Amino acid sequence: MLVFLNRLRRSRAGNAAIEAALGLPVLITFGAGLSEFGYAMWIQNTLQYAVEAAARCAAINTTDCGTTANIQAYAVSQVVAINVTTSTFTVSTPACGKQVTASYAFDGGIPMLLGDWNPTLTATACHPA
Repeated sequence: MLVFLNRLRRSRAGNAAIEAALGLPVLITFGAGLSEFGYAMWIQNTLQYAVEAAARCAAINTTDCGTTANIQAYAVSQVVAINVTTSTFTVSTPACGKQVTASYAFDGGIPMLLGDWNPTLTATACHPA
């Protein structure tokens, strides 16, 4: 029995499997989190582009973007990859000119990774009239 225990203690068989079992979940979670963060940044960039384009259109092109509804519709047309409605965008006229703001509740692609945490992504742009 003592010989068997000594041989078992010195054995290296199965070390890779144990290391993989301990390390792989951490690496997969990190990779999924990194992917989710990249997706959130991509949506943030899309919203920012849409509000900048809509504010520019409101300030310069009053034919196509003369009303609040037209500006919101133009902003929606500038968004790619996500479905948004005109209620996502608000239009105002502060001292800086024509301002367009977007607010979007990010739900992510991997719900179990974020849990109940749903950040709201916002973007604002103002263009002088």
